[in-house]
Amino acid sequence: MAETPIYGVPHTGGVNDPFGPLRVIFASQRGTLVELGIGPIVTAGLILQVLSGSKMINVDFSNPDDRALFTGASKVLSVFMTLFEGLAFILGGAYNVTNSAGIATPPSIQNSFFILLQLIIAGVVIILLDEMLQKNWGFGSGISLFIAAGVCLSIVWDTVGPIAPVTDGKYLGALIAFFQSLPVVLASPGSFTAWQSVLYRGGGLPDMLGFITTIAVFLIIIYLNGLRVEVPVSYARYRGFRGRFPIKFFYVSNIPVIFAAALFGNIYFIGQLIFNRYNPGCSSTGLNFWLTLIPGCYVQQTAQQGGQLIPSSGLAYYTFAPRSLSVVLADPVRAAVYMAIFVLACVFFAVTWVEVGGMDSRTVSKQLIDSGMQVEGFRRSGATIRQILDRYIPAVTVIGGITIGVIAAGADFLGAFGTGTGILLTVGIIQQYYEILVKERITEIYPGTKGLLG
Repeated sequence: MAETPIYGVPHTGGVNDPFGPLRVIFASQRGTLVELGIGPIVTAGLILQVLSGSKMINVDFSNPDDRALFTGASKVLSVFMTLFEGLAFILGGAYNVTNSAGIATPPSIQNSFFILLQLIIAGVVIILLDEMLQKNWGFGSGISLFIAAGVCLSIVWDTVGPIAPVTDGKYLGALIAFFQSLPVVLASPGSFTAWQSVLYRGGGLPDMLGFITTIAVFLIIIYLNGLRVEVPVSYARYRGFRGRFPIKFFYVSNIPVIFAAALFGNIYFIGQLIFNRYNPGCSSTGLNFWLTLIPGCYVQQTAQQGGQLIPSSGLAYYTFAPRSLSVVLADPVRAAVYMAIFVLACVFFAVTWVEVGGMDSRTVSKQLIDSGMQVEGFRRSGATIRQILDRYIPAVTVIGGITIGVIAAGADFLGAFGTGTGILLTVGIIQQYYEILVKERITEIYPGTKGLLG
């Protein structure tokens, strides 16, 4: 579907993309059937998690009926979000056609209907594919698989993309451009300008600084994923059977960064729609003052830069990541505010997910008691185990959320391939698939362990 263009939509090359660089996270492709990607699914989950975490809806996740109802509501809301985002794309002018006079005209009512119908059908197919994997027809989650595939494609393409030379006379791929620049360095090895031109290209193009940052972020995340606190536990009924209950440094995995990226992506997307429809001149009088202050104003990039609408003021300006070192140095205040907001969002969603996902101390202690386990050296009591877990779970939740936010934002500042958020998600997803395959292999060799591993 990512290679099949939407029927009735003209070629979108050089046309403004409402999602832009966020497509790596949403696993979508401009002008194709996966125009919306997993955006509706993630947004629907985000809305329900926030409603549940704020107690606006009461959900008992220990009750199978409540869990099934919550999952069904998430699927239904995903369909509605697909309809809403498809309408927003059409009404917002994402498929407008520019005539010879330079005037953008929207598609006809008939074309708009067929475009919306295709987006809804493709969105339902994506929801069903995700559901199929979750129902044990495959491994892991469909959302995770789509994200990892998109990020890996972006990283490989930015590293060795052999397409036609771009504005600086070099090819897109960072490694190819690096070898093209080597003669300049060899001619004047002591020149700082020569080395700078080799390591940093600017203009949002892939370069060696981004390549080195990508490798460094991968290694850092892999190392931090291995950090954990192990609480010694044992079975109360079977003496001598001991084990360890691990509490990872990234206790909530990559959930906070997914929700934070979805939140920022929707602010960017909705801000564009409001700007294009109600405040295209970016006036600051009357009602437009609030539209300028909250959604923000946007400026059009040149065709060489991608033709994107980039926020220049308002809330969207401070929730859109500066994705190169030159942009960060040009406005360090914006970079600092963006990182602060992104980190706070990650912490908020980490804390919320711990409560909503049944990973808090009270729920975990109950699960350990129900499974017949106890913490060594302490009496078998839910209150006692909860007090022990309270020493670690709240701390690693907050510290892990802060660390995830800092790594993701910092990687974006240095131009990491696939974005910092994308790398975080991909490492976690690949590790998740590795653990699933190892578990499957163990249960094949030792069928008796299937009940123990779940």
